[in-house]
Formats: sequence, C-alpha cells, structure tokens
Amino acid sequence: MELSVIIVSYNVKHFLEQCLLSVFNALDGIEAEVIVVDNASGDGSCEMVRERFKPVKLIENTTNVGFSRANNQAITKAAGEFILLLNPDTVVQEDTFAMCLSFMRNHPDAGGLTVKMIDGKGKFLPESKRGFPSPVTAFFKIFGFASLFPRSKTFAWYYLGHLDKNSTHEIEVLPGAFMFLRAKALREVGLLDEQFFMYGEDIDLSYRILKGGYKNYYYPECQIIHYKGESTKKGSLNYVLVFYRAMILFTRKHINSRGAGLLVGIINLAIYFRAFLSLLHRLAKRLWLPLLDLALIIAGVVLLVPWWEQQRFQMQHVYPREYAGFLLSLYVAVWMLSLWLGGAYDRPRKTHAPTRSIVLGTLAILVIYSMLPAGMRFSRAIILITGAWSLATTQLVRYLMVWISPSSFATSLAAKRIAVLGNSNEVERVSKILNLTGISYKLVVSLTPDKLTGDNGYLNHERLAELVRVNGVNEIIFCTQGISMGAIVDAMLYLSPQGISYKIATHEGSSIIGSNSVEDQGELYTLDFKALGSPSVKRAKRLFDLFSAAAVIITWPVNVFFIRKPFRVMVEALSVLVGLKTWVGYGAASPEALSALPKIKPSVFPYIPVKYREKNSTRELNLYYARNYSVSLDLQILIRNLYRGING
Repeated sequence: MELSVIIVSYNVKHFLEQCLLSVFNALDGIEAEVIVVDNASGDGSCEMVRERFKPVKLIENTTNVGFSRANNQAITKAAGEFILLLNPDTVVQEDTFAMCLSFMRNHPDAGGLTVKMIDGKGKFLPESKRGFPSPVTAFFKIFGFASLFPRSKTFAWYYLGHLDKNSTHEIEVLPGAFMFLRAKALREVGLLDEQFFMYGEDIDLSYRILKGGYKNYYYPECQIIHYKGESTKKGSLNYVLVFYRAMILFTRKHINSRGAGLLVGIINLAIYFRAFLSLLHRLAKRLWLPLLDLALIIAGVVLLVPWWEQQRFQMQHVYPREYAGFLLSLYVAVWMLSLWLGGAYDRPRKTHAPTRSIVLGTLAILVIYSMLPAGMRFSRAIILITGAWSLATTQLVRYLMVWISPSSFATSLAAKRIAVLGNSNEVERVSKILNLTGISYKLVVSLTPDKLTGDNGYLNHERLAELVRVNGVNEIIFCTQGISMGAIVDAMLYLSPQGISYKIATHEGSSIIGSNSVEDQGELYTLDFKALGSPSVKRAKRLFDLFSAAAVIITWPVNVFFIRKPFRVMVEALSVLVGLKTWVGYGAASPEALSALPKIKPSVFPYIPVKYREKNSTRELNLYYARNYSVSLDLQILIRNLYRGING
C-alpha cells in the first residue's frame, strides 16, 4: 500500500466531512487507506463518517486521549509506505498526494514533508515552515519580535521568515496540520510522544527525524487550505497554557541542561505574561460593549432627570433622591437585563437587537411603575425620555459598529454581497443553506464555472477580479462540482490582497465552510442550522421554564382538581424551576443521535405531535424541534400535556 491518511477529529463534524471529500478526490489512482480517529466527539462525527464514507477505517475513542495518542493508535494499524497526519480542518487539492509521493520517492533522504498552507482568505500561514524553539528563538517568538521583523533570520527563525515561501527548502519543524512521513523513518525514530497532549508533538517528532539522519522538507508546489482554529481556540487562555507548557516539555527533553533551564525560565515568565494578556483581552472583548451601553444609559439618567425637573418645575432636586436613586438604578438594571435577554451581546451581533430590547424593557418598567405605591410614582415622562435616550444611543453604537466592522454582524445594514460559482443545481442548494442560516445577504451574481474557466481548467483570475470589483462582492462561495480544488486555491491566492471572504461548498455536502482570519474559528453555514443552538433562544426557553413552572406551582391548589397525577406534576414543576429539567424537549433517542443536537436539560414532555407520530421517526421530530423551536410551541405542548397528565 502506498499511503495511509490519518485524521484525528474532535467535534468538527462539518469540517471533517469536507476534509474527507477532498481527501478521497486526491486519492484517485493511489493505493491508499484512510483512518479517522475520533476523540469522543459529541457532534455526531462518527455517525456521519459511517453513513457517508464507508471505506474509512474508524477508531472511536470513549474519551479524548489527545492528539499524540490518537495518531499513534492509527499509526500502529497503518499499512502504507508513507503516512500522512492530517488535520480535519484542512482541504487538499486533487494532485496533492500524487505530488507528495513523487517528491518523497525522488528524495530518499526525506523523512518528512509539508506543504504550503493558506487560511480561509487565501493568506499564507507562516507556520507552514518553522525552526526549533531554541532559548533565543523562543524569546523572540514569545515577546513578539518575530511578528515585528517577519523576514529576519535572527528574529523570525521560529517561522524561518528569511526563506522564500514559494521555494522548496529543508526545514526543521513539520506542522502537525500536514505531516507527510516515510513510514520507515517513523518506525526508526519512534511514534509521537504521548506526553504531548495537544501541542509540541510535531516539534518533538520533527527533531527526532532529523536526529535519525533524515531531512524535513517544505514543498510549496502543493497548497492546502487550513481553517486554523477549528479543533482548538487559538486565542484562549487554555491555548496559551497548553502550548507553552508543551514547549517547556520539548526543551527539557532535547536541549542541554543549561539552555533548558534558561528557556524554561523564559517560557514560564511568558506563560503568566501571555495568560494575563489573554485574560484581559477576553474580558475586554466580552465586556466592552455592555459597559459602554451601561455608561450611556447612566449618562442619560444623570443628564435628563435634572433637565426634566428644570423643564417641568423650573428647579432641580425636586424628586426625593433616596427614592429616585433606587428606582432609577432599578430602571437601568431592567434595561441592561433586557439587552442581555434580547441577544444584544450575542455573537454574531444583531444590528437591531437594542431597539427590541429597550422597547420591551421600557414596557416592563412601566408595568413595575404602575404597581408601585403612589408616593414612589414620580414621573412616567422620565421613564419614556430616558428609555428613548437609551434606545437612540445603544442603537447608534450598533450602526457605528456596522460601519466599522460589518462582518461581525449576522443581520446588518451592510448585508453580505455574495457571488456563487457553480452550476444551477449547486447555486440552488447553496441558496437553500444560506436562507436556513438567517444571515443577511444579497446574491449579487451566480456564474457557471465554464464562463470563468480557461482552457487549462483553471479560473481566469483577471475576469474573476473584475467580477468582484464591478459587483462589490465581499464573499465568494466556490462549488466544487465543476471547479477543481487546485483552481479554487489558486483563485484565493490571487485575490487574497482584496480581503474577500471565501467559502467552499462540496458536492452533496451539507455545509458551506470558510474562515475569515487565521485566528478566528471557521465560519459555518449548514443545513443542520438549529434555532435551539442560539444563546438568545436558549435564554428564552429557560425564562419560559422559570415563569411557567412558577405559574404551575402557584396555581396548583386550583389545578389539582383538573390535571391527572397532580403530585407528580408538582415534583416535575419543582425540577424545572431549579433547572434540573425543561418542560419540553427531545424524544427518546440514542446518545449519539442526541449528541448531534443542541444540548438541553432532560425533558418532562417530548416534542411528538400526534399527527406526526406514525409518519415521522423520532430523529426527524427531534431535528424539527431543534430547528423550529419557539416559546409558543413549548406553551402549546405544555398545556396539552398538563391536562392530559404526566405519563409514568
């Protein structure tokens, strides 16, 4: 057997699907096997592999054993002359494997090979070629000198920045995303070191390959897309800790004691420094908008209350400050709570979430106001004026954010202007997926591949660039039916300076995948889009459970005469109230089937409409409930089941 392709996957179902489709296209004419090791994913990855990719040898772990051990499980079973360790968040070209096999056979000194990697916007990923983290190299990498001087042999040795990215070179470190290895060399130097759980194992193995007398090569004649950040979140605090601790482990293992001690000291310092910066960054990213809204609302209260007193009474400090201060603080809290419940801080941002939230919050405040004692009801006008101020200022902030960064909004004034390249059937399928996601977009142009493809089978880059310019396109979706992956990669590289977003829709796939930057998680449009996956919908469901459970408990003395098993109802209502259960949820299904759905609490009543019981499977009904959830749907099911009684 020529080649064994090994993919370790963890909760990246749709990316794995696209990766496998590209892998099998690239294996045409090659005697090969594909082994997928799943590290206990909870998103239905294994079920997808079994259903869609029968030839794949699937290893299912019951726990996440880490990248190194999972790869070793597959390597021990691999029969290929060459072994490729491939990340699931990659897409390979049709000739990638054939070219790599040819190179390795023409270079018998090669123990390992990697290729040129680009991100989802067509930009070169510098980790395609790397050097070992010596004490000095690690220092320059950790403290940002490599980024400041990206072409320096001294400062950017970690990324070998002095080497031409478009030429073949001997390098030191093969990236874990694409490690094309000679099986003979791997047997001689040993498998991946399982002390490295997630990071550093590629550096360690690359080092041992060189120590074993082989060479590692960077071969840019092949390019792959790497949606960096899918299996792990690169900017997270956990990433900082795990990555740099892996560097410490490598240093202690391979570098002399004096150098190791110095580097360990540097990296330990860097761990706490970078962890602190990461924590600050995450807090600032999460809290800056709520804090800005809070400041604007408080500013409105501080400015408008004295102004209104002056307008109405021609003097200030009319309202008792001890009561007014308490009530105004309560009003501000209600507006902030309404913004949070209304999804104003969810990602992706929603342009008009503040309008709906502030209006509902103002109505809630007016209801509270009407129930207050007469001595505490000072002025409805203040509520309305400050509510209008809050709405105007928070909404203005969103408009400014749309103007500055339209891509961060799901439904914005600046809707995505999308071009789809594919035949009519593929364009229709892509449009269906886009409509299901609920994003705001305008399909400005759709073209069949033959209108843009030259005699060489590749896309005419000049014509494509003109199409983008004339139509103001900011996102291109490539359909792989009729367009080779090589043509797609070349087009992305050519257009990368224009800052366009790209997505790839594989033939008969259920998703459209892309990534807007090397640091972001990939963006996913999928037919499995589910309403229950939205944070705002989950909050609405929980609020419904809270209020309805409270209502059931309060009215229980009356309802005890009308519902069956009233004591069981009371027990279930208490369980819902404290958050142990939800009133309505999925029907009975296998753990794997449920793992592919948004996670909710165990339910008191399953969603099984009577008219669909015989016609539809539980799986279809669960999927329908997840996709089409609404509070009114839960209310209907709750009322119907309460007065029929709880089975059990």
